[in-house]
Amino acid sequence: MGSDARVHAGATRCGNAIFEWGRRTYIMGIVNVTPDSFSGDGLAGVEEAILQARGFVAEGADIIDVGGESTRPDFEPVSVEEELCRVLPVIDALAKELAVPVSIDTYKADVAREAVGAGARMINDVWGLKRDTDMARVAAQAGVPLVITQNQRGARFHDLLPELIADLVRSMARAHEMGVSRDNIIVDPGVGFGKTVEENLEIVRRLSELRVLGRPILLGTSRKSFIGHVLDQPVDGRLEGTAATVAIGIANGADIVRVHDVARMVMVARMSDAIVRR
Repeated sequence: MGSDARVHAGATRCGNAIFEWGRRTYIMGIVNVTPDSFSGDGLAGVEEAILQARGFVAEGADIIDVGGESTRPDFEPVSVEEELCRVLPVIDALAKELAVPVSIDTYKADVAREAVGAGARMINDVWGLKRDTDMARVAAQAGVPLVITQNQRGARFHDLLPELIADLVRSMARAHEMGVSRDNIIVDPGVGFGKTVEENLEIVRRLSELRVLGRPILLGTSRKSFIGHVLDQPVDGRLEGTAATVAIGIANGADIVRVHDVARMVMVARMSDAIVRR
């Protein structure tokens, strides 16, 4: 654990921001423009989403992640058209106003392409190029960072970390083939995406093993069901559990944490950085 678990992954430009990996933990604030978010924070209106994003930036968020389709296990898929109607007005407004970059949370290349055109400067693909391989081409053509998430839905692990890492390697290779530069790849182990409670706990515990990939790590544990299972708490009672996973994740090498409770997790990250980063 601690700084010994880290490798220098250089820096990545994201819009006007430059993320210097290893210097500190970056905070990604979640803005869900969807009525059925698992976390209970879904927003139906553009103005609500803009106000929430402004608040997150004031609280210390380094990037705003805008999503228009729920990623809960039993989510109801929406069409490309509906997803675009939800996210484009928000991204357009935020990109013009905010000093921090905006990310689009989608697995659909058509949505990502339009979002980048509207001002998004990062693509966060929760299916790690498995659903739409054209996603990597969009990221390459736009020259924007791409978050590749390991998604295990519909399959089971036999040997958790080796298989998870191998899957990320395959997705990274696909991104390289499509022209995405190495500096623009960020990896996410996909906590909650097709993993059991024990597997999610093990991923956080062994997060440093992902350093073999040589790329910055994004960790998204905020309010997720494995925390509720351990603590026997509903979504709105998972703040402390989230804080614990964020702190341990940072100690084990997380470079970005994707969170709902920005102000609280900014403090957790600052304290964790003070302990584990030189």
